[in-house]
Amino acid sequence: MEKTSVEIEKTAQVFKLLGDKTRLTIIALLMKKELCVCELQVVFDMSQPSISQHLRKLKDAELVKETRKGQWIYYSLNKNNDFYSLINFISEMIPGQDEKIQQIEKVNPTYTCDC
Repeated sequence: MEKTSVEIEKTAQVFKLLGDKTRLTIIALLMKKELCVCELQVVFDMSQPSISQHLRKLKDAELVKETRKGQWIYYSLNKNNDFYSLINFISEMIPGQDEKIQQIEKVNPTYTCDC
């Protein structure tokens, strides 16, 4: 089936989003587990608004979804998205994020997320 120009434009937009190192790392981390903004702040030297901006772009493209748990919002990959198989394929080429996941998990258990 031939791709329409709209589908090609959307695919180009996804590649553009994934071309950013921070967003690509966020995707790789979300392949491992759902995370909130404050947990992402543990591994990125960025402000909460900057991380939220990256997540908003990924959410607008329907690559990630959010779930409210109490007062916190957790982000996860949208496995129902047409591009999930592409993201899954690309994530295989990204170096392991286990060290960053361990960083997140080492955060003081009494740490209060204020995102």
